[in-house]
Amino acid sequence: MTPQSISSNPVTVRVFRQRLSSTPRGARLARSLTLNQLHSWGIPYGSDVSCAAGAIVAELAANAVTHGRVPGRDFELRLALVTGSVRVEVTDTRSGPPYPPAPDAVRPPRPLDEHGRGFVLVDALADRWEVLDREPPGKTVRAEIRLPEWISGLSPK
Repeated sequence: MTPQSISSNPVTVRVFRQRLSSTPRGARLARSLTLNQLHSWGIPYGSDVSCAAGAIVAELAANAVTHGRVPGRDFELRLALVTGSVRVEVTDTRSGPPYPPAPDAVRPPRPLDEHGRGFVLVDALADRWEVLDREPPGKTVRAEIRLPEWISGLSPK
């Protein structure tokens, strides 16, 4: 038997996926996991991309556990390095109203409104975002944040 050659090139994972409980603790954990994963991919804590992704995940995860929660079902966080961007996706299992607005329908809340600031934040921090239906019932909110030139070497070729 001939020994197999093991490549000296490290295997780099460019996608991270985690299911989390639809609780406030799960939402907090989603943000923490995001910051740690981005750091492991070479996007440092405290950088503009890291801060934006952390805030976007915090908002989308909070929405998933507040508005998209179905008892007994988790939500999913997915992060990916795509060419020139970090893609964030949060998927919950509730479809139908209340549904997130389309990116072009986000309106700032009135000063005394208690809700409605989350998607204003996502709209401001993401370079693009969208809401996708999924099968079985549910929805995914996807946001992308462009990587600066000094990080662009991280993206898959």
